Amino acid sequence: MPDHIVEEVSELRRLIGFHNHQYHTLDDPKIPDVDFDSLLTRLELLEKEWALSTESSSSRDVGGPVSEKFSQIVHLLPMLSLDKIFHFDDFFSFEEGVKNRLLENCPSVYSCEPKIDGIAISLLYRNGDLVRAATRGNGVVGEDVTHNILTINSIPKKLKDFDKSAVLEVRGEIYLGKSDFALLNARKLANFQKTFVNPRNTAAGAIRQLDPGLTREIPLQFFCYGIGHTENISFTDSLTDVFTQLSEYGLPVNERQQICTGARQVIKYCEKLQRDRDSLDYEIDGVVLKLDDLALQNRLGVRAKSPRWAVAYKFPAEEKETTVLGVDFQVGRTGAITPVARLQPIFVGGATISNTTLHNMAEITRLGLCVGDKVLVRRAGDVIPKIVSVIEPARPELRKIISIPSSCPVCGADLQRSGEIMYRCSAGYLCKAQLKESIRHFSSRNALNVDGLGDKLISQLIDAGLVGDPADLFELDQSELIKLERMGEKSARNILLAIDKSRNTTLSRFLFALGIREVGETTAVSLANNFQNLDDLVGASRESLEEIEDVGPVVAANIVSFFSDLNNLKMVRKLEQLGVSVEHTNTPSRIKNSAFAGKVFVVTGSLMTMKREELKRKVLGLGAKFSGSVSKSTDYLVAGDGSGSKLAKAENLGVKVINEQKFIELISMSKSGES
Repeated sequence: MPDHIVEEVSELRRLIGFHNHQYHTLDDPKIPDVDFDSLLTRLELLEKEWALSTESSSSRDVGGPVSEKFSQIVHLLPMLSLDKIFHFDDFFSFEEGVKNRLLENCPSVYSCEPKIDGIAISLLYRNGDLVRAATRGNGVVGEDVTHNILTINSIPKKLKDFDKSAVLEVRGEIYLGKSDFALLNARKLANFQKTFVNPRNTAAGAIRQLDPGLTREIPLQFFCYGIGHTENISFTDSLTDVFTQLSEYGLPVNERQQICTGARQVIKYCEKLQRDRDSLDYEIDGVVLKLDDLALQNRLGVRAKSPRWAVAYKFPAEEKETTVLGVDFQVGRTGAITPVARLQPIFVGGATISNTTLHNMAEITRLGLCVGDKVLVRRAGDVIPKIVSVIEPARPELRKIISIPSSCPVCGADLQRSGEIMYRCSAGYLCKAQLKESIRHFSSRNALNVDGLGDKLISQLIDAGLVGDPADLFELDQSELIKLERMGEKSARNILLAIDKSRNTTLSRFLFALGIREVGETTAVSLANNFQNLDDLVGASRESLEEIEDVGPVVAANIVSFFSDLNNLKMVRKLEQLGVSVEHTNTPSRIKNSAFAGKVFVVTGSLMTMKREELKRKVLGLGAKFSGSVSKSTDYLVAGDGSGSKLAKAENLGVKVINEQKFIELISMSKSGES
């Protein structure tokens, strides 16, 4: 198999995992839906073509990780996602597949409904009373948001005419209407406050508040789209009848739900709904198409992450015309210069758009873009805008060529060419933009974890001249902090305590915190496992670094370059002098002598006390290896809740299966030398 295929699949999985987390967990998407769908489609194609599919692949992810802020709820039945189609030809293929599986030639009957751009929710009713509500989460485990759901007026707290012995799980979508969204933003503007970005993100943020009073301020609404677990209750043979029954219970059902027979009627429905899209008072990004016959649904069953009897047709992205008023250049943590277009504000996809990233100078060249041009802006998936083309160049006398600045737009330092298309500021920590992002990274949860050090405080510290590099954090004192705006003595003490607590860290966290280009958490663990101490790593050659797992030529060059820079080395020594203690429990000799050295671990199901990435770091810390699939070479399968086919395969192969608690015990035994 070509190396470039393996590398592309690995990178696609990493990107999809990152963007899933941004969208589902942080409610902060970084790319348009259409771009995410393209990544997913490409990964699925490569996995199928080269037989690389594994159960842990990002192509099988449903939703995102569960937030630690909320109690966890294990879904009584998994909340699956839907396969997506983008062309009507895809629907013909879907219907043909349905007929082939069912061995039936007659036209299929579909229940069609708008695909609401909101938040999937599970509502559990016992004896007619709403007893709990959970987000989709990762599809197996969701977040308990009952306290917030109880504030939504359109969700009945008690069902009408409901059998007292019955249990019913209702599934649907929480959303914020367009008109309500507009009113909320009008109030924000009247009070000189920052406006909300779009209805979907606003709804997601409201649902995941710890204070239900804040949720109550957002007029959220709800539509049912199906049912999950049931007890002592029966429905008739069709999904349409289920909707009728749910409506009789007092639950809101979308009035646009409609029965269509055969592909032709389905396509007409989709085309009409797309024409009517702007007239609806809620955001939609497509149509959900499900077999209406419940018995046929059961016969078809489900895949790992999606049912075989349903599919989501995604509308083409919304596009509007506007004019490029100018281009600003932003500076990132590593000095990368990114052009951002300033646009004549337009309303597209439920939000007013006034700027969008242009990524790099190569993208500007590809578009043939100049300031003053009229452009077509696509807000794909109703999330992030993107300039797709120049539709009318400005008049020559008004057209201004976009050029990379000769110096950093923040600090004025020289720019350096980095690769084919990237430019970077050469000033390092002397550039306030780089310094701010570096301090934020250094103090982040997976680095030194300085609790309470947010963006605003970091900016204040830099602007006041109190911090010029990460090491300066450890020289702050209370008398300096209380001079900052809105900083009292108690807050200052808490910040200093958090900074002091972060002085004791591990080598892997310390390396990650330094922000060396391309050195993520996993690579940092591998480096820590292969060097006796920090000094050994500082003096390592590129050749020795390249021999380490997760470190290739590019990463090795970045590490050598970082420690060859006298300013970086001076900062590292300063951290040591200020009492930052780097604990190194996993020395190479210990790793080599570990009972788990070279052992292969795989994880399946949902973990309760840690995230998969944390488990992976712990596995690497034992000197073991982490794999995404079960095979004869697997030594341990860590099985969480909702374990699937990996567990069955492991049992058939005789692989040792342990639960999460046993894994924690193994780690403790390894640390105490008992393993």
